Amino acid sequence: MPETKLKVVLLKSTPDPEETVSHAAKLCYSSATIDELKEKIESNDQRKFIEKLITIGHASPFEHVSFTFGVEGISRACSHQLVRHRLASYSQQSQRYVRADGNEENAEFNYIVPDSVKQAGKQEWFADRMKEMQAWYNELVNSIEGGGEKANEDARFLLPNAVETKIIISMNARELLHFFTIRCCKRAQWEIREMAVEMLRLAKTEAPTIFANAGPGCVKGGCAEGKMSCGKHDEVRKFFREM
Repeated sequence: MPETKLKVVLLKSTPDPEETVSHAAKLCYSSATIDELKEKIESNDQRKFIEKLITIGHASPFEHVSFTFGVEGISRACSHQLVRHRLASYSQQSQRYVRADGNEENAEFNYIVPDSVKQAGKQEWFADRMKEMQAWYNELVNSIEGGGEKANEDARFLLPNAVETKIIISMNARELLHFFTIRCCKRAQWEIREMAVEMLRLAKTEAPTIFANAGPGCVKGGCAEGKMSCGKHDEVRKFFREM
C-alpha cells in the first residue's frame, strides 16, 4: 500500500545562529565597530542576551538567521495550509513535471491516511478510493493528446488532497517562532502540527536558546484560543519544555 509517513530533515541553517542574532542586536545599541563587536560576541556566552531579546520583544535581529527544511510524506491538504505563511520560501514537487504514478507501470501515487479514517475502520475503503482515482488519472493521462507535461498538468485535476507532496521550506528564526506558535497548538490541524513539532525539534538542536520556549502560545504565556482552548495547558507546556 502506498501510504506514506512524515519525514522532516534540517538541510541547512545559518552557522552560529545565536552569535549572528547577538551581533545584529548589539549593533543597534553600540558605537563599537563591526570587528570589535564580533570579537566580543565570539568570546562570550550569548544565552542571557538572547533570552533578554526574547523577553523584551526585540525580534528583528532573529530575521538574520534562517533554517531550511526538507519535508516529505505530507499531503497536498497540508501544503495548502503551509504556504499561507508568506514570510518564507518554498520549492514544491511539481504535479506537472512529475507524474503521480512515478511513471512506473502499475505503480500508485503515495498518499496520507488520517488516523480518524483508520479508527473508523475505513482504511481499506480509503485505499480502494485512492486506487480508483489512480485509474481515472492514468486513463486521462493516456488519453490526452501529446502526453507528457500537458497530460500531467490537466490530469492532476483528478488527484485528491490526500496525495503526497514533497517540499523545501526556508524561514528565518522570527517567522519560525511565529509559525510554531500557530501550528504547534493542539487547535492546529493534526498533520501540519506533527510537521511543525518535528521542525521545532530540529531547530532546537541548532539554536537551543532561540527556541527554548518556542511552541504554542501557552508555553510562554496564556492561551489565546479563548473558549476554543484545549484546556491542557500544563500538559502542553511540559511536552515542549522537555522536548
